Amino acid sequence: MLTIEEILETIKMVQEENLDIRTITMGISLRDCSDANHRIACRKIYDKVTRLAGPLVRAGEEISREYGLPIVNKRISVTPIALVAEASSADDYCCYAETLDRAAEAVGVNFIGGFSALVHKGFTGGDRKLIESIPRALSETERVCASVNVATSRVGINMDAILLTGAVIKKTAELTAGRDSIGCAKLVVFANVPEDNPFMAGAFHGIGEPDCVINTGVSGPGVVRSAISRVGDADLGELSETIKKMAFKITRMGELVGRAAAKKLGVPFGIVDVSLAPTPAIGDSVAEILQEMGLERCGAPGSTAALALLNDAVKKGGAMASSYVGGLSGAFIPVSEDAGMIAAVDDGALNIEKLEAMTAVCSVGLDMIAIPGDTSVETIAAIIADEAAIGVFNHKTTAVRIIPAAGKQVGDRVEFGGLLGRAPVMAVNRFSAAAFVNRGGRIPAPIHSLRN
Repeated sequence: MLTIEEILETIKMVQEENLDIRTITMGISLRDCSDANHRIACRKIYDKVTRLAGPLVRAGEEISREYGLPIVNKRISVTPIALVAEASSADDYCCYAETLDRAAEAVGVNFIGGFSALVHKGFTGGDRKLIESIPRALSETERVCASVNVATSRVGINMDAILLTGAVIKKTAELTAGRDSIGCAKLVVFANVPEDNPFMAGAFHGIGEPDCVINTGVSGPGVVRSAISRVGDADLGELSETIKKMAFKITRMGELVGRAAAKKLGVPFGIVDVSLAPTPAIGDSVAEILQEMGLERCGAPGSTAALALLNDAVKKGGAMASSYVGGLSGAFIPVSEDAGMIAAVDDGALNIEKLEAMTAVCSVGLDMIAIPGDTSVETIAAIIADEAAIGVFNHKTTAVRIIPAAGKQVGDRVEFGGLLGRAPVMAVNRFSAAAFVNRGGRIPAPIHSLRN
Protein backbone atom coordinates (compact mmCIF):
# COMPACT_ATOMS: atom_id res chain seq x y z
CA MET A 1 0.00 0.00 0.00
CA LEU A 2 1.38 3.38 -1.02
CA THR A 3 1.36 6.09 1.65
CA ILE A 4 0.42 9.72 1.05
CA GLU A 5 4.08 10.62 1.63
CA GLU A 6 5.26 8.24 -1.08
CA ILE A 7 2.70 9.56 -3.55
CA LEU A 8 3.73 13.16 -2.85
CA GLU A 9 7.39 12.19 -3.16
CA THR A 10 6.78 10.69 -6.60
CA ILE A 11 4.85 13.78 -7.73
CA LYS A 12 7.78 15.95 -6.65
CA MET A 13 10.23 13.71 -8.53
CA VAL A 14 8.22 14.16 -11.71
CA GLN A 15 7.53 17.88 -11.38
CA GLU A 16 10.84 19.13 -10.01
CA GLU A 17 13.54 16.49 -10.62
CA ASN A 18 12.97 15.26 -14.21
CA LEU A 19 11.90 11.74 -13.26
CA ASP A 20 10.43 9.95 -16.26
CA ILE A 21 9.83 6.68 -17.99
CA ARG A 22 12.40 7.25 -20.70
CA THR A 23 11.01 4.57 -23.00
CA ILE A 24 8.49 1.81 -23.46
CA THR A 25 10.09 -0.44 -26.06
CA MET A 26 8.21 -3.22 -27.79
CA GLY A 27 10.46 -6.06 -28.89
CA ILE A 28 9.22 -7.94 -31.95
CA SER A 29 10.63 -11.16 -33.40
CA LEU A 30 10.97 -11.09 -37.19
CA ARG A 31 12.34 -14.61 -37.52
CA ASP A 32 9.10 -15.75 -39.18
CA CYS A 33 9.42 -12.98 -41.78
CA SER A 34 12.44 -14.40 -43.62
CA ASP A 35 11.92 -15.18 -47.29
CA ALA A 36 14.11 -15.87 -50.30
CA ASN A 37 12.36 -12.96 -52.02
CA HIS A 38 13.36 -9.79 -50.18
CA ARG A 39 10.24 -7.96 -51.33
CA ILE A 40 8.04 -10.59 -49.71
CA ALA A 41 10.19 -10.51 -46.57
CA CYS A 42 9.89 -6.72 -46.35
CA ARG A 43 6.13 -6.90 -46.76
CA LYS A 44 5.93 -9.46 -43.95
CA ILE A 45 8.10 -7.24 -41.74
CA TYR A 46 5.98 -4.15 -42.37
CA ASP A 47 2.74 -6.03 -41.73
CA LYS A 48 3.97 -7.65 -38.50
CA VAL A 49 5.49 -4.51 -37.01
CA THR A 50 2.47 -2.33 -37.77
CA ARG A 51 0.04 -5.01 -36.53
CA LEU A 52 1.74 -5.58 -33.19
CA ALA A 53 3.01 -2.05 -32.52
CA GLY A 54 0.00 -0.19 -33.91
CA PRO A 55 -1.54 0.37 -30.43
CA LEU A 56 1.82 1.08 -28.70
CA VAL A 57 1.83 4.88 -28.77
CA ARG A 58 -1.81 5.15 -27.74
CA ALA A 59 -1.28 2.70 -24.87
CA GLY A 60 1.69 4.69 -23.62
CA GLU A 61 -0.28 7.92 -23.69
CA GLU A 62 -3.17 6.32 -21.81
CA ILE A 63 -0.88 4.96 -19.10
CA SER A 64 0.87 8.31 -18.79
CA ARG A 65 -2.49 9.98 -18.12
CA GLU A 66 -3.64 7.24 -15.74
CA TYR A 67 -0.54 7.35 -13.55
CA GLY A 68 0.52 10.96 -14.04
CA LEU A 69 3.98 9.87 -15.16
CA PRO A 70 5.73 11.21 -18.27
CA ILE A 71 6.56 8.49 -20.79
CA VAL A 72 9.01 10.24 -23.06
CA ASN A 73 9.48 7.71 -25.88
CA LYS A 74 7.68 4.76 -27.39
CA ARG A 75 10.03 2.60 -29.44
CA ILE A 76 10.43 -0.73 -31.19
CA SER A 77 13.27 -3.23 -31.31
CA VAL A 78 13.39 -6.13 -33.76
CA THR A 79 15.39 -9.28 -34.42
CA PRO A 80 18.84 -8.43 -35.84
CA ILE A 81 18.12 -7.87 -39.50
CA ALA A 82 21.26 -9.74 -40.56
CA LEU A 83 19.56 -12.92 -39.30
CA VAL A 84 16.27 -12.18 -41.04
CA ALA A 85 17.60 -10.91 -44.36
CA GLU A 86 20.23 -13.59 -44.93
CA ALA A 87 17.70 -15.96 -46.49
CA SER A 88 17.04 -13.44 -49.26
CA SER A 89 19.00 -12.74 -52.43
CA ALA A 90 19.09 -8.97 -51.90
CA ASP A 91 22.37 -7.35 -52.97
CA ASP A 92 22.29 -5.07 -49.94
CA TYR A 93 19.92 -4.63 -47.03
CA CYS A 94 18.93 -0.98 -47.38
CA CYS A 95 15.47 -2.13 -48.50
CA TYR A 96 15.01 -3.67 -45.04
CA ALA A 97 16.03 -0.42 -43.35
CA GLU A 98 13.60 1.51 -45.50
CA THR A 99 10.82 -0.93 -44.54
CA LEU A 100 11.59 -0.54 -40.83
CA ASP A 101 11.56 3.24 -41.21
CA ARG A 102 8.16 3.22 -42.91
CA ALA A 103 6.73 0.90 -40.26
CA ALA A 104 8.08 3.09 -37.44
CA GLU A 105 6.56 6.17 -39.04
CA ALA A 106 3.23 4.41 -39.53
CA VAL A 107 2.88 3.49 -35.83
CA GLY A 108 4.27 6.82 -34.57
CA VAL A 109 7.46 5.77 -32.75
CA ASN A 110 10.61 7.89 -32.87
CA PHE A 111 13.17 5.06 -33.21
CA ILE A 112 13.26 1.44 -34.28
CA GLY A 113 16.35 -0.60 -33.39
CA GLY A 114 17.65 -3.82 -34.82
CA PHE A 115 19.45 -3.04 -38.07
CA SER A 116 22.09 -5.16 -36.41
CA ALA A 117 24.63 -7.95 -36.75
CA LEU A 118 26.34 -10.19 -34.19
CA VAL A 119 29.87 -10.85 -35.43
CA HIS A 120 31.94 -11.38 -32.29
CA LYS A 121 33.43 -14.61 -33.64
CA GLY A 122 33.16 -14.14 -37.40
CA PHE A 123 31.02 -13.07 -40.35
CA THR A 124 28.40 -14.76 -42.44
CA GLY A 125 27.56 -13.36 -45.85
CA GLY A 126 24.47 -11.72 -44.40
CA ASP A 127 26.43 -10.12 -41.56
CA ARG A 128 28.86 -8.53 -43.98
CA LYS A 129 26.06 -7.29 -46.26
CA LEU A 130 24.28 -5.70 -43.34
CA ILE A 131 27.35 -3.94 -41.96
CA GLU A 132 28.28 -2.63 -45.40
CA SER A 133 24.69 -1.36 -45.82
CA ILE A 134 24.74 0.68 -42.61
CA PRO A 135 26.07 4.01 -43.98
CA ARG A 136 23.45 4.33 -46.70
CA ALA A 137 20.70 2.89 -44.50
CA LEU A 138 21.29 5.44 -41.75
CA SER A 139 21.71 8.33 -44.16
CA GLU A 140 18.46 7.55 -45.98
CA THR A 141 16.21 6.84 -42.97
CA GLU A 142 15.15 8.92 -39.98
CA ARG A 143 14.15 6.39 -37.32
CA VAL A 144 16.32 3.33 -37.92
CA CYS A 145 19.11 2.53 -35.43
CA ALA A 146 21.96 0.09 -36.06
CA SER A 147 24.33 -1.90 -33.88
CA VAL A 148 27.16 -4.40 -34.27
CA ASN A 149 28.43 -6.72 -31.55
CA VAL A 150 32.15 -7.28 -32.13
CA ALA A 151 33.29 -9.02 -28.95
CA THR A 152 32.25 -11.19 -25.99
CA SER A 153 34.07 -12.37 -22.90
CA ARG A 154 33.44 -15.92 -24.08
CA VAL A 155 35.08 -15.75 -27.51
CA GLY A 156 37.27 -12.63 -27.54
CA ILE A 157 37.47 -9.62 -29.84
CA ASN A 158 36.94 -9.78 -33.59
CA MET A 159 39.45 -7.23 -34.88
CA ASP A 160 38.40 -7.75 -38.51
CA ALA A 161 34.87 -6.71 -37.55
CA ILE A 162 36.19 -3.72 -35.62
CA LEU A 163 38.24 -2.46 -38.56
CA LEU A 164 35.28 -2.88 -40.92
CA THR A 165 33.00 -1.10 -38.46
CA GLY A 166 35.50 1.76 -38.14
CA ALA A 167 35.26 2.27 -41.89
CA VAL A 168 31.47 2.12 -41.70
CA ILE A 169 31.40 4.83 -39.01
CA LYS A 170 33.61 7.05 -41.14
CA LYS A 171 31.43 6.54 -44.21
CA THR A 172 28.24 7.16 -42.24
CA ALA A 173 29.70 10.44 -40.98
CA GLU A 174 30.50 11.52 -44.53
CA LEU A 175 27.05 10.64 -45.89
CA THR A 176 25.35 12.68 -43.16
CA ALA A 177 27.88 15.53 -43.12
CA GLY A 178 25.18 18.08 -43.89
CA ARG A 179 23.54 17.27 -40.53
CA ASP A 180 26.72 17.25 -38.41
CA SER A 181 27.24 13.52 -39.16
CA ILE A 182 24.10 12.59 -37.20
CA GLY A 183 24.01 9.12 -38.77
CA CYS A 184 26.76 8.04 -36.36
CA ALA A 185 24.53 8.93 -33.42
CA LYS A 186 22.28 6.04 -34.51
CA LEU A 187 25.08 3.44 -34.62
CA VAL A 188 26.51 1.57 -31.63
CA VAL A 189 29.41 -0.90 -31.56
CA PHE A 190 29.14 -3.34 -28.64
CA ALA A 191 31.06 -5.86 -26.62
CA ASN A 192 28.90 -8.27 -24.60
CA VAL A 193 25.69 -6.78 -25.98
CA PRO A 194 22.53 -7.39 -23.90
CA GLU A 195 19.61 -8.74 -25.93
CA ASP A 196 16.83 -7.04 -23.94
CA ASN A 197 18.09 -3.45 -23.87
CA PRO A 198 15.19 -0.98 -24.36
CA PHE A 199 17.46 2.06 -24.95
CA MET A 200 18.40 3.33 -28.38
CA ALA A 201 20.48 3.31 -30.40
CA GLY A 202 21.62 -0.16 -29.32
CA ALA A 203 18.31 -1.93 -28.83
CA PHE A 204 17.46 -5.13 -30.68
CA HIS A 205 15.21 -8.11 -29.94
CA GLY A 206 17.38 -11.07 -28.95
CA ILE A 207 17.00 -14.55 -30.35
CA GLY A 208 16.07 -15.97 -26.93
CA GLU A 209 13.19 -13.53 -26.49
CA PRO A 210 9.47 -14.30 -27.01
CA ASP A 211 7.62 -13.34 -30.16
CA CYS A 212 6.66 -9.97 -28.69
CA VAL A 213 7.55 -8.35 -25.36
CA ILE A 214 7.42 -5.02 -23.54
CA ASN A 215 10.58 -3.64 -21.89
CA THR A 216 10.78 -0.32 -20.07
CA GLY A 217 13.65 2.04 -19.40
CA VAL A 218 13.50 4.39 -16.42
CA SER A 219 15.69 7.43 -15.90
CA GLY A 220 16.15 9.81 -13.00
CA PRO A 221 19.54 11.54 -12.64
CA GLY A 222 17.87 14.61 -11.17
CA VAL A 223 16.13 12.50 -8.53
CA VAL A 224 19.40 10.89 -7.42
CA ARG A 225 21.25 14.22 -7.35
CA SER A 226 18.55 15.75 -5.15
CA ALA A 227 18.65 12.77 -2.79
CA ILE A 228 22.41 13.11 -2.41
CA SER A 229 22.13 16.84 -1.73
CA ARG A 230 19.70 16.14 1.12
CA VAL A 231 22.14 13.89 3.03
CA GLY A 232 24.79 16.60 3.19
CA ASP A 233 28.20 15.41 4.39
CA ALA A 234 27.21 11.77 4.87
CA ASP A 235 30.00 9.24 4.45
CA LEU A 236 30.25 7.14 1.29
CA GLY A 237 28.50 4.12 2.80
CA GLU A 238 25.45 6.22 3.68
CA LEU A 239 25.64 7.85 0.26
CA SER A 240 25.45 4.41 -1.37
CA GLU A 241 22.44 3.49 0.78
CA THR A 242 20.69 6.70 -0.24
CA ILE A 243 21.20 5.96 -3.94
CA LYS A 244 20.06 2.34 -3.49
CA LYS A 245 16.81 3.43 -1.86
CA MET A 246 16.10 5.92 -4.62
CA ALA A 247 16.91 3.36 -7.33
CA PHE A 248 14.53 0.95 -5.60
CA LYS A 249 11.66 3.44 -5.86
CA ILE A 250 12.46 4.32 -9.46
CA THR A 251 12.59 0.65 -10.45
CA ARG A 252 9.23 -0.14 -8.82
CA MET A 253 7.69 2.69 -10.79
CA GLY A 254 9.21 1.40 -14.03
CA GLU A 255 7.97 -2.13 -13.50
CA LEU A 256 4.47 -0.85 -12.65
CA VAL A 257 4.30 1.04 -15.93
CA GLY A 258 5.84 -1.83 -17.90
CA ARG A 259 3.36 -4.37 -16.58
CA ALA A 260 0.47 -2.00 -17.22
CA ALA A 261 1.60 -1.54 -20.81
CA ALA A 262 2.09 -5.28 -21.31
CA LYS A 263 -1.41 -5.98 -19.99
CA LYS A 264 -2.99 -3.28 -22.11
CA LEU A 265 -1.23 -4.57 -25.24
CA GLY A 266 -1.75 -8.26 -24.48
CA VAL A 267 1.93 -9.21 -24.62
CA PRO A 268 4.42 -10.44 -21.96
CA PHE A 269 6.34 -8.05 -19.73
CA GLY A 270 10.09 -8.45 -20.17
CA ILE A 271 12.39 -6.30 -18.06
CA VAL A 272 12.82 -2.88 -16.52
CA ASP A 273 16.12 -1.17 -17.25
CA VAL A 274 16.86 1.22 -14.39
CA SER A 275 19.44 3.52 -15.92
CA LEU A 276 20.50 7.04 -15.09
CA ALA A 277 20.27 8.21 -18.69
CA PRO A 278 20.81 11.98 -18.84
CA THR A 279 19.33 14.57 -21.18
CA PRO A 280 20.60 18.02 -22.21
CA ALA A 281 18.08 19.55 -19.77
CA ILE A 282 19.53 21.40 -16.79
CA GLY A 283 19.35 19.22 -13.67
CA ASP A 284 19.13 15.93 -15.58
CA SER A 285 22.85 15.13 -15.57
CA VAL A 286 24.97 12.21 -14.37
CA ALA A 287 28.00 14.51 -14.27
CA GLU A 288 26.18 16.70 -11.78
CA ILE A 289 25.53 13.66 -9.54
CA LEU A 290 29.28 13.08 -9.36
CA GLN A 291 29.81 16.74 -8.58
CA GLU A 292 27.16 16.59 -5.85
CA MET A 293 29.26 13.80 -4.31
CA GLY A 294 32.13 16.23 -3.92
CA LEU A 295 34.00 16.50 -7.20
CA GLU A 296 34.73 20.02 -8.41
CA ARG A 297 34.13 18.87 -11.97
CA CYS A 298 33.34 15.55 -13.61
CA GLY A 299 36.69 14.26 -14.86
CA ALA A 300 38.62 15.34 -11.77
CA PRO A 301 40.63 12.68 -9.89
CA GLY A 302 38.11 10.52 -8.07
CA SER A 303 35.59 10.54 -10.93
CA THR A 304 36.02 6.83 -11.67
CA ALA A 305 35.61 5.90 -8.00
CA ALA A 306 32.52 8.10 -7.62
CA LEU A 307 30.98 6.62 -10.78
CA ALA A 308 31.71 3.09 -9.53
CA LEU A 309 29.83 3.82 -6.31
CA LEU A 310 26.91 5.30 -8.24
CA ASN A 311 26.66 2.49 -10.78
CA ASP A 312 26.85 -0.24 -8.14
CA ALA A 313 24.24 1.37 -5.90
CA VAL A 314 21.81 1.81 -8.82
CA LYS A 315 22.16 -1.86 -9.76
CA LYS A 316 21.71 -3.01 -6.15
CA GLY A 317 18.63 -0.87 -5.66
CA GLY A 318 17.13 -2.13 -8.91
CA ALA A 319 17.84 -5.76 -8.06
CA MET A 320 16.13 -5.35 -4.67
CA ALA A 321 13.06 -3.82 -6.32
CA SER A 322 12.42 -6.33 -9.10
CA SER A 323 13.30 -9.83 -10.22
CA TYR A 324 13.16 -8.62 -13.81
CA VAL A 325 15.86 -5.95 -13.99
CA GLY A 326 17.74 -6.22 -17.29
CA GLY A 327 19.07 -4.30 -20.24
CA LEU A 328 22.00 -2.09 -19.30
CA SER A 329 20.88 -0.80 -15.87
CA GLY A 330 23.27 1.63 -14.23
CA ALA A 331 24.69 5.04 -15.10
CA PHE A 332 25.21 6.32 -18.65
CA ILE A 333 27.90 8.88 -19.44
CA PRO A 334 27.14 10.23 -22.93
CA VAL A 335 28.79 13.56 -23.63
CA SER A 336 26.37 15.27 -26.00
CA GLU A 337 23.29 14.24 -23.98
CA ASP A 338 24.53 15.49 -20.60
CA ALA A 339 24.87 19.23 -19.88
CA GLY A 340 27.31 18.54 -17.05
CA MET A 341 29.55 16.42 -19.27
CA ILE A 342 29.57 19.13 -21.94
CA ALA A 343 30.58 21.73 -19.35
CA ALA A 344 33.35 19.44 -18.05
CA VAL A 345 34.77 19.07 -21.57
CA ASP A 346 34.54 22.81 -22.19
CA ASP A 347 36.38 23.49 -18.91
CA GLY A 348 39.19 21.05 -19.78
CA ALA A 349 38.30 18.69 -16.91
CA LEU A 350 37.30 15.76 -19.10
CA ASN A 351 39.04 14.13 -22.06
CA ILE A 352 38.59 10.87 -23.97
CA GLU A 353 41.22 9.05 -21.94
CA LYS A 354 39.45 9.86 -18.66
CA LEU A 355 36.11 8.90 -20.17
CA GLU A 356 37.61 5.56 -21.20
CA ALA A 357 38.77 4.94 -17.62
CA MET A 358 35.28 5.73 -16.36
CA THR A 359 33.70 3.25 -18.78
CA ALA A 360 35.32 0.44 -16.80
CA VAL A 361 32.71 1.05 -14.11
CA CYS A 362 29.71 2.58 -15.93
CA SER A 363 26.87 0.85 -17.77
CA VAL A 364 27.89 1.41 -21.36
CA GLY A 365 31.01 3.05 -22.74
CA LEU A 366 32.29 5.90 -24.90
CA ASP A 367 28.95 7.38 -25.82
CA MET A 368 27.98 10.29 -28.07
CA ILE A 369 31.49 11.65 -28.38
CA ALA A 370 32.34 13.93 -31.31
CA ILE A 371 35.89 13.76 -32.67
CA PRO A 372 37.59 15.52 -35.61
CA GLY A 373 36.25 14.49 -38.99
CA ASP A 374 39.73 13.71 -40.33
CA THR A 375 40.33 11.03 -37.68
CA SER A 376 41.55 7.90 -39.51
CA VAL A 377 39.57 4.67 -39.77
CA GLU A 378 42.40 2.90 -37.94
CA THR A 379 42.24 5.30 -35.00
CA ILE A 380 38.46 4.88 -34.76
CA ALA A 381 38.95 1.11 -34.85
CA ALA A 382 41.61 1.28 -32.14
CA ILE A 383 39.28 3.29 -29.88
CA ILE A 384 36.61 0.64 -30.37
CA ALA A 385 39.15 -2.11 -29.64
CA ASP A 386 40.21 -0.46 -26.38
CA GLU A 387 36.61 -0.22 -25.25
CA ALA A 388 35.88 -3.80 -26.28
CA ALA A 389 38.89 -4.96 -24.27
CA ILE A 390 37.51 -3.27 -21.15
CA GLY A 391 34.23 -5.12 -21.63
CA VAL A 392 35.69 -8.51 -22.52
CA PHE A 393 38.25 -8.67 -19.74
CA ASN A 394 35.83 -7.37 -17.10
CA HIS A 395 32.77 -9.39 -18.18
CA LYS A 396 30.63 -6.31 -18.71
CA THR A 397 28.86 -4.57 -21.55
CA THR A 398 30.80 -1.79 -23.21
CA ALA A 399 29.99 0.18 -26.32
CA VAL A 400 31.17 2.97 -28.58
CA ARG A 401 28.96 5.59 -30.19
CA ILE A 402 31.44 8.00 -31.71
CA ILE A 403 30.93 10.76 -34.29
CA PRO A 404 33.88 11.71 -36.53
CA ALA A 405 32.17 14.97 -37.43
CA ALA A 406 32.84 15.65 -41.09
CA GLY A 407 34.59 18.99 -41.64
CA LYS A 408 34.92 19.69 -37.90
CA GLN A 409 38.03 20.14 -35.76
CA VAL A 410 38.77 20.35 -32.03
CA GLY A 411 36.93 23.33 -30.58
CA ASP A 412 34.04 23.13 -33.07
CA ARG A 413 30.61 21.84 -32.04
CA VAL A 414 27.98 19.53 -33.45
CA GLU A 415 24.28 20.20 -32.92
CA PHE A 416 21.80 17.32 -33.08
CA GLY A 417 18.84 18.71 -31.13
CA GLY A 418 16.37 16.86 -28.92
CA LEU A 419 17.64 14.09 -26.68
CA LEU A 420 20.80 13.73 -28.79
CA GLY A 421 21.88 17.20 -27.73
CA ARG A 422 25.10 18.90 -28.78
CA ALA A 423 28.77 18.14 -28.32
CA PRO A 424 32.16 19.83 -28.43
CA VAL A 425 34.60 18.11 -30.78
CA MET A 426 37.18 16.39 -28.55
CA ALA A 427 40.86 15.81 -29.24
CA VAL A 428 42.09 12.32 -30.14
CA ASN A 429 45.57 10.98 -29.43
CA ARG A 430 47.61 11.79 -32.55
CA PHE A 431 49.78 8.66 -32.50
CA SER A 432 48.86 5.80 -34.83
CA ALA A 433 47.68 2.26 -34.10
CA ALA A 434 47.34 1.39 -37.79
CA ALA A 435 49.88 -1.44 -37.80
CA PHE A 436 48.20 -3.03 -34.79
CA VAL A 437 44.59 -2.96 -36.00
CA ASN A 438 45.58 -4.06 -39.51
CA ARG A 439 47.00 -7.33 -38.17
CA GLY A 440 43.42 -8.60 -38.18
CA GLY A 441 42.27 -11.85 -36.63
CA ARG A 442 40.78 -12.27 -33.20
CA ILE A 443 42.12 -11.29 -29.79
CA PRO A 444 41.54 -14.46 -27.75
CA ALA A 445 39.14 -14.51 -24.82
CA PRO A 446 40.68 -14.16 -21.34
CA ILE A 447 41.47 -17.33 -19.40
CA HIS A 448 38.60 -16.74 -16.99
CA SER A 449 36.18 -17.30 -19.90
CA LEU A 450 36.73 -21.07 -19.48
CA ARG A 451 33.95 -21.65 -16.97
CA ASN A 452 32.23 -24.87 -18.07
